[in-house]
Amino acid sequence: MNIYLAGPEVFAANADELGNRKKELCQRYGYQGIFPLDTQIDNAATKQLTGLAISKANEELIRKCDLVIANLTPFRGASADVGTVYELGLARGLGKPIHGYTNDPDLYHSRLIALFGADDLQPEGQLRDRDGLKIEEFDLRDNLMIDGGIHACSGHFIAAPKKAAIYETAAFEEVLIRLSR
Repeated sequence: MNIYLAGPEVFAANADELGNRKKELCQRYGYQGIFPLDTQIDNAATKQLTGLAISKANEELIRKCDLVIANLTPFRGASADVGTVYELGLARGLGKPIHGYTNDPDLYHSRLIALFGADDLQPEGQLRDRDGLKIEEFDLRDNLMIDGGIHACSGHFIAAPKKAAIYETAAFEEVLIRLSR
């Protein structure tokens, strides 16, 4: 079974090492991990064309895989990496099982409040941020569409029991353990 390994690891200085670590864990549980950087993309005539080629190649990798496991640890904000979320949505739309993990056990609304503040409850009983925008208060790990998509296909969404570095793999390994049961 081929697993697409989505996540912000691709932005790390040691991205190949991080990808190899996750692929080794996949092998330990009888799976083949496919990391987004496994395909070599030649530089195109422009940076824009190179970026589009990378996007196309990653979509093709997702199409060829049986399922996706995504690192949904908050990245550059209160939520998961937007590219990773796109990859989850693509896989879900293709009917593939999707799974996720986060190394931040805080619920989404707690992270939103920490980043954007919160006004007292409005007359309608809704908590709002400093700009007057509603804060999702559903006791979910991330935006309701992320949790909802994983839940709808009976996927696993594992949260580390305590905060860990974004590239830690214990919660990722827990997803693999549950898949192998």
